Amino acid sequence: MIRQVQKKITVETRARSIKEITDLIQNIVTDSGIRCGLVVIHLAHTSASLLIQENADPTVRSDLERFFSRLVPDGDPIFRHVIEGPDDMSAHIRTALLPSNLTIPVEAGTLVLGTWQGIYIWEHRNRTHHRTLFVHIIGE
Repeated sequence: MIRQVQKKITVETRARSIKEITDLIQNIVTDSGIRCGLVVIHLAHTSASLLIQENADPTVRSDLERFFSRLVPDGDPIFRHVIEGPDDMSAHIRTALLPSNLTIPVEAGTLVLGTWQGIYIWEHRNRTHHRTLFVHIIGE
């Protein structure tokens, strides 16, 4: 019989950082009791993103940040939307380029991720935030 579980959680992020949340999401899946199905994660914000990325070498995350800082620099003079500071529009563009939703299979009660994959929230703003996630699990 197909069941659904939905949970709203809040995660504190640090300024301009990539925070791993794999264990947090796995714990929600485990607590749901669903053994086979899908988990959908939705980040309800316009200046942070979700991603699946390598979790073995932290230089991957710092390289991603350096690349995006060059691709979408804070305070670029072409930006008119700067109400909250020079990182305002650059954060929105980063979010437009990266996902705010992820769908991951669940098999035997475990997230189906590759050997080196982890789930992350990427905070694009230059200050700490409390980010709201909706985790929806469907399956049996």
